[in-house]
Amino acid sequence: MELRQLEYFIAVAEERNFTRAAERVHISQSGVSAQMRTLERELGTELFDRSARIVTLTAAGKAALEHARAALAAAGAVGRAVDEVTGLLQGRLTVGMVIGCTITPLFDALAAFHQAHPGVEVSLREDSSDRLADGVREGTVDLALIGAAATTPEGLDALTIISERLVAAVPAGHPLREQRHIALRDLTAHPIVCMPPGTGLRAVFDQACAAQGLKPEIALQASAADAIADLAARGLGVAVLSESMAARYSDRLTAHTIEDVTTPALLALIWKHTHSPAARALLAHSRRAFAAPGPTAPVNR
Repeated sequence: MELRQLEYFIAVAEERNFTRAAERVHISQSGVSAQMRTLERELGTELFDRSARIVTLTAAGKAALEHARAALAAAGAVGRAVDEVTGLLQGRLTVGMVIGCTITPLFDALAAFHQAHPGVEVSLREDSSDRLADGVREGTVDLALIGAAATTPEGLDALTIISERLVAAVPAGHPLREQRHIALRDLTAHPIVCMPPGTGLRAVFDQACAAQGLKPEIALQASAADAIADLAARGLGVAVLSESMAARYSDRLTAHTIEDVTTPALLALIWKHTHSPAARALLAHSRRAFAAPGPTAPVNR
C-alpha cells in the first residue's frame, strides 16, 4: 500500500467521480482507476460501488476513509515537523472562500504569505459557506472565509470580521421606498432578489421567514451583491443585502432596516486547531490583514 494510493482513494471518495478525482490529483482517469483496483486487490475487498453514475463508498470504503486521511496527515506531519525545526515552511494549504466574494483582505494575506513562504503551495476553493465549514471540519480546507447566521459554525475556531443586520433595498418608485418602518411581512409581499442558499445572508433571511411562517417569492438570486443591486434597480425585486453592501448602492437604491429581523449576518474566518506551521502562519497573516486600518473591500456573504 502506497501513500499515493491513499491520496487517490480520498480524492475519489470526496469527489464521488473518477474523472474529477483524476483532475484533482493531476493524473489520468485510467491511472486512478488502476491504482484503486490495485488497492482493492491488496485489501481483498471493493472500496467503491461503481454501479451508479455517482461513485459511492462501500461499507469497507467508509471504514477505510478515516484511516486513510489519518495516514496521509501523519505522513505530512513528519515533513512539517522537520520544516518547523529548520524554519522552512513547505507543503500545501487549501483556503476556502464563500461564493461571490470580491477583493478582500484575504487576498492581501495570501500575497504576504506567498512572499514569506514561497515553498508552500496554496489553492483557493470557492464554495457555499456550509460546504466550506464541512471541509474545515474534515481537514480538506485549512482556513475559510464564510458567511453565517448569528453564530459561527460549532466546533471550529473563528474570527468574526463583520456582523450586520439585513436591509431591504428598493429603487425610486417602489411602494416600499417611502415607508418609514418595514417589517419582514411587508418585504415578502413583493418579489425578492437575494443571495443563493449556503450564504450567511440567505440563512438569516430564510430562518426569519420560517420563524414567522412566511413563504417569500424568490424572483431571482445571484452570488454577487453588484448583480443583486442591478436587478433590484431595474424593478425586478426587492434586494436583500447587509447594511454595508446596500450603502454602496445609495445612488440607485434606498435601504431600510428590516425591523423584526435582528439576527445578524456574519462574515468570519474559520479554522480547526492545527499543528501545521504553514496553516498557523497563514492565519497570522490573515489576522493582520483584516485588522489593518483603512476601508475594507466589499465582500459578498
